[in-house]
Amino acid sequence: MKFVAYPRELQGTGASRRLRNTGKVPGIVYGAGTPAMVELDHNALFHALKKEAFHSSILDMDLSGASQQVLLRDVQMHPFKQIVLHVDFQRVDATTRVSKKVPLHFINEDTAPAVKLDGCLFSHVVNELEVECLASQLPEFITIDVGEMTKGQSLHVDDLKLPKGIKVVLRGKKNPAVVSVIQQAEEAEPEVVAALVVKAPATKAKKEEKQNKK
Repeated sequence: MKFVAYPRELQGTGASRRLRNTGKVPGIVYGAGTPAMVELDHNALFHALKKEAFHSSILDMDLSGASQQVLLRDVQMHPFKQIVLHVDFQRVDATTRVSKKVPLHFINEDTAPAVKLDGCLFSHVVNELEVECLASQLPEFITIDVGEMTKGQSLHVDDLKLPKGIKVVLRGKKNPAVVSVIQQAEEAEPEVVAALVVKAPATKAKKEEKQNKK
């Protein structure tokens, strides 16, 4: 993905506030050289942030007519307004090793035996994984084919077929589950439901009526 950034001359809280009032977002680009203060158009950035690829892939940043490859590293949002307050990018090249969370795309759920034969459901234990690789190898997403999964089965990290050079960062966890097959809750038979119905207690009025008869 491509986006445009502009050099930012002024710094500080007051300067950033004035910048936001004009529809711009302050940002910084660091790594592989001197950090650069930048500003971006708020609306263009806000819409870009809605796209999955903007968060998980190498971006082409046009700064002063020169293209640089960067990764989105941090976004600061207003506590309750749909406003981007600040954004951080990291410069990368083909030799840069990076760690980044990558979304998971699950495919062939509807045709899996667990669904077609046993009426089960898929539970996505996680929807993204942190991976480590060269920047040039960073995938936009990881596809997980669950088309062969059966009732009671789970897929763990060690079961995944990852692209060459991609390593999952587990941070102390040992082979965690990624997706599991779960059975749907069965609806009770009408006879069972009827047997479980408990008679409602007599109302206050009915109790008083019985006492008056006595």
